[in-house]
Amino acid sequence: GYYADRWKKFLIPMSSPMKTYFDTSDQDPFCMYNYLLDITTWNKNIRRGFIKVKITDYSGNTVESEMNSEASTFQQYKRVKILTGFNQDLDKISKISLTFSTKTLIGPKLKLRILQMKLKSLNNPER
Repeated sequence: GYYADRWKKFLIPMSSPMKTYFDTSDQDPFCMYNYLLDITTWNKNIRRGFIKVKITDYSGNTVESEMNSEASTFQQYKRVKILTGFNQDLDKISKISLTFSTKTLIGPKLKLRILQMKLKSLNNPER
């Protein structure tokens, strides 16, 4: 690993192209593929919780996002942007599933109604 303030000194002088990941996972090959999830919700009441994203490609391969450590606040007709990461990159996505959780054991189960959603790859923005 390299300290964040020293990465340029190491990578810029190298003559061959090199991929660098600043967000890593605990599974081989240790790189994270980041996506920006942009959600507009429809609920009248404010919801606070966590979103887990699962993506599936046309071959049936599925990968699930890492859970964010901070809860997001969802308000009616307000856009929320969430950075989410996967330890595997899927090229052609056929299905996106979202799971909303408040992480509380007591109280009613709450639903999050999605009005609009966009999932954008930050590693491959052309997708």
